[in-house]
Amino acid sequence: MAKRDFDNGLVTPEEFLSSELLSPIKREYIGGVVHERPETNNGHNQIVGNIFGSLGHRLRGKKYQPYNSDTKVRVRLPNQIRFYYPDVQVVCDPNPPNDSFQDLPNVIVEVMSDSTRRTDEGEKLDAYSTIPSLEVYLLVDSARRQVIAYHRTHTGFERSVYVGLEGAIPLPCLGFDLPLLEIYEQVQIPTLEVVD
Repeated sequence: MAKRDFDNGLVTPEEFLSSELLSPIKREYIGGVVHERPETNNGHNQIVGNIFGSLGHRLRGKKYQPYNSDTKVRVRLPNQIRFYYPDVQVVCDPNPPNDSFQDLPNVIVEVMSDSTRRTDEGEKLDAYSTIPSLEVYLLVDSARRQVIAYHRTHTGFERSVYVGLEGAIPLPCLGFDLPLLEIYEQVQIPTLEVVD
């Protein structure tokens, strides 16, 4: 992520939220430092749309609500506040309608590219796992048909890997599974798939 400089040095959360309302680009906030969010491509956006559509269809009329990448999530760490823009999040106990962020997501989805993989698998995993309401964190690969799922257990988060188009990712907190076929529906994978 490229650092975006502010004239006053470190930025308060309130300054970030105010400036974000006027910003033509999405930026993320990590303990006073503001970073531009990496640009996405059509393949990435198609996967995000598939996931948001699948979740939205299954959640219609239920207490859980999906939010797209225009809604930030606030992470309150012991020594700093962060704001990220997850690609998709599902929330049971939403913030007030006038807020531009959520505090208590139950499911967070990030669609990974080569440029975001390190952040999504490291920094964001560490930060998101501190959110007490989070039950599932999905890392959806845009370069191969592979999803890494972190499900909360009584001992922490357990990692599972789903590959190909068969099967589905269990989302027990939502009461259904998310089929891999729907995640990757009509998505052209641009590179040769190599699964670790």
